[in-house]
Amino acid sequence: MLLDGRRLSPVQHRIADYLSEHLDEAIFLSSVELAERAGVSQPSVTRFAMVLGFAGYPELRQALRPLVLGGGPETPHESLLRGAIDCEIRNLVTVRERLSAFPIKELGEHLAATEPLPVLGLHASCGLATTFAYYARRIHPDVRLLVHGGSELAEGLHAAQRAGAEWVVAVVLPRYPAETLDALEYAAKLGLRVAAITDRAGLPAEVVLDAPVGDGLVFNSHAAPLALAMALVEAMAEAVPLRTRARLEEYDRMAEETGTFRTPDPA
Repeated sequence: MLLDGRRLSPVQHRIADYLSEHLDEAIFLSSVELAERAGVSQPSVTRFAMVLGFAGYPELRQALRPLVLGGGPETPHESLLRGAIDCEIRNLVTVRERLSAFPIKELGEHLAATEPLPVLGLHASCGLATTFAYYARRIHPDVRLLVHGGSELAEGLHAAQRAGAEWVVAVVLPRYPAETLDALEYAAKLGLRVAAITDRAGLPAEVVLDAPVGDGLVFNSHAAPLALAMALVEAMAEAVPLRTRARLEEYDRMAEETGTFRTPDPA
């Protein structure tokens, strides 16, 4: 046992007690989260891990995981990836617990009604903006993707507003491009209402759907913001069910006629 022969302080005993009673949950917690649950400070968690012979809490957490999940020791690469995935699991749980706080149904109704619908995302936000626009186009008659900065971005927002747009969806993920923040201000000047899919509250937007990003790898991962984006597409589809069904059926007919998709031959 890790605690055999160890002399622990009262605070460290509190941490050990929490781990013994909630091990299946604790192996997914950060040191800050464990400290909050156990009612101690974050440095106390780090010192506790060091008392047990580990360099820090992440190493202790990795040593405890096989007790719950099974399997043998992990390589540093496996440990890094598992930690990143665990972080994304926590991020998704955070979104699930906050779903009732997001006005997704109402926002979906607004976006389904606005035409055209500009979707903005620059740099690292381009991928999620493109995914959202791809699916939104299946159910919305005029989605305009804006993934280039400079005058092209300003012209795209201006053209959308002149064509009747009332809303713009902006994906704003770290790092935050200055052009994106400037575009949000310009959109407001045009009278466009902004719905932001982001990782932080406080952006200059009419509606902010914020979800944490994973930061355990060289580059951030965006599982939780993606889940919110797809929930928003779902809300748009539900807002106009007859149009949604008609457009999906039309797309399926087109895809079948043109051979757009093909099942790969088995290897």
